[in-house]
Amino acid sequence: MRGRNICPNHFTFSAVLPACGDAAVGKHMHSLICKHGFESDVFVSSALVDMYAKSGEMFCAKNVFDEMPKRNLVSWNSVIVGFLRNGCYHEAIGFFTSLIAEDVIRPDQHGLEYLAYVKNSLMDMYCKSGVFDDAEKLFTTIDERDVVTWNVMVMGFVQNGIFEDACNYFWVMRREGVPPDEASFSTVLNAAAGMAALDQGSLIHNQIIKTGFGANTCVTSSLITMYAKCGSLVDARRAFAENEAHNVISWTAMLSAFQQHGRANEVIELFNDMLQAGVEPDYITFVSVLSACGHTGRVDDGFSYFNLMSRRYNMNPGLEHYACMVDLLGRAGRLHDAKIFVEKMPIKPDVSVWGALLGACRKYGNLDLGKEVAEKLFQIEPDNPGNYVLLYNMYALRGRLEEANEVRRLMGFNRVKKEPGCSWLDVRNTTHVFKAHDRSHSMTNEIYEMLGKLEELLKQKGYVPEIQYAINDVGEYKERSLWYHSEKLALAFGILALPVGAPVRIKKNLRTCGDCHTVMKFASEIFKREIILRDINRFHRFADGVCSCGDYW
Repeated sequence: MRGRNICPNHFTFSAVLPACGDAAVGKHMHSLICKHGFESDVFVSSALVDMYAKSGEMFCAKNVFDEMPKRNLVSWNSVIVGFLRNGCYHEAIGFFTSLIAEDVIRPDQHGLEYLAYVKNSLMDMYCKSGVFDDAEKLFTTIDERDVVTWNVMVMGFVQNGIFEDACNYFWVMRREGVPPDEASFSTVLNAAAGMAALDQGSLIHNQIIKTGFGANTCVTSSLITMYAKCGSLVDARRAFAENEAHNVISWTAMLSAFQQHGRANEVIELFNDMLQAGVEPDYITFVSVLSACGHTGRVDDGFSYFNLMSRRYNMNPGLEHYACMVDLLGRAGRLHDAKIFVEKMPIKPDVSVWGALLGACRKYGNLDLGKEVAEKLFQIEPDNPGNYVLLYNMYALRGRLEEANEVRRLMGFNRVKKEPGCSWLDVRNTTHVFKAHDRSHSMTNEIYEMLGKLEELLKQKGYVPEIQYAINDVGEYKERSLWYHSEKLALAFGILALPVGAPVRIKKNLRTCGDCHTVMKFASEIFKREIILRDINRFHRFADGVCSCGDYW
């Protein structure tokens, strides 16, 4: 158009600006607007604000807005929505308050609570604030609930960790005849993943196939994550393989699945495949890759990938990446290098970074550095019992009981209670929960009898109890106490209650101890069963006497 010497007008610029997805292109257009004298046009200026906001340039958007001689409702909406999209929530509220205070322009949909999409936004606000009673009350007042209304409620439950209610709402939505969209399926799959409910996730997968969303990349990514977090890496790989169209999210979901299941070599291989496919990695991708390097002792590769972020992809490493690097050095026994790395970080280390270093100190018994790091963590997060327990265990293993008891007294002073360990597994749609020394189950006698048989079989195979993991016990009771850990009780029940040959899937809320890890390996070989244990850190898949983590977790 300009090549034919036809001058653009305000309609032209208002139409072209929404097509400027790149800030650099938008700035060139802004220069043309000023050259032609349309910068004071309210419609053009509003489109400029919207363009800068969508490009993430809120400073420029605000400048354009401030310089507008005249503003209309579109102008105000553009800048408010821009702040919202860019996570500037205080600024968004501030501008809305200014709009109300001017009392010249009446906000659209303000005071019209009966409109469904206004109620949806209100529900979203209540859910994100954790006020579920108000969200549900509002939900019941909407007569015609569309898929967005249901999605808002389901997402609210997921964001606040109320996964069972999220699944229940999804199924009620289906019964009421509301067809789900990709957001519905992705959200409810995240709920199933949060509960590690494989049966629930499989039922949702059936609905995805029936409704034709199987090829949707967003849904595929959530499917991969759901199966991985439910302990079925086979199904996660199948979901990835069945969809040929992949983006960075689905690639990263599969990378994370391998990483969670201790398949570090597959993480590196898949990452290289991703790069060959021409897909650029994102922030989360590198977290999985660096973690995989840490779990395979690839220190040099880890630093190469870490440097690749900034050199090739112009990406600044974040705290998660620094924590991975500290973990990488710590697992390799290079505690001094890890400490120097932390001290030279360009950003302030957080609990994930110090926690990685403390875990390395525990692994290698470096009590002096461990005490120094633990004290930093006590200051940052005084309510986290895990840091106290790690330091206590380090003192106790060295026989320094007075210092260990001092840590306990500090916990009491700060009113911190150790989270009780528990393990659970699902059998015939019922969840069975076990604690250490648990005798509350209806099959207690059979469970302890099975533990006795298992102990005999293991000792015939050469099993030696690792009594250092029975820290709070003394004398001969140390070995006996090891056999009553919650995951061993869950294992015995699973062997008794599940069909012969069926996988035993156990979940635990804390890190599994080394002795239980050894027992699971022996048991998988003796009973010829796959045992999948998900602890607080990762999945362990035991088969034929070997664990997927390679005893490096």
